Amino acid sequence: MLDAFTRHPRSVDETYGEHMAVAWSFAFPMLLGGLACFVHGIFPFLFETTGSRCVKLLHTRIANRGRKSAGTDAPVPNWAAFDAVI
Repeated sequence: MLDAFTRHPRSVDETYGEHMAVAWSFAFPMLLGGLACFVHGIFPFLFETTGSRCVKLLHTRIANRGRKSAGTDAPVPNWAAFDAVI
């Protein structure tokens, strides 16, 4: 049973606690960004770029995750080509 809680964190070279902290560091911005999108849907003049900024930030974070431990220099996304606004 314990393996169910530790298998995935081990696969990304983290402890259970480290993995929870990383997951929550993504969860809270996602929740706030989603709330901003919800409010923006009702009041389009509020939070005009908040959702897209949140998505870009989290995508960059997840794309760069593990680069240091893997020793790779994979390219960072080119946001100039990404022009969607939520």
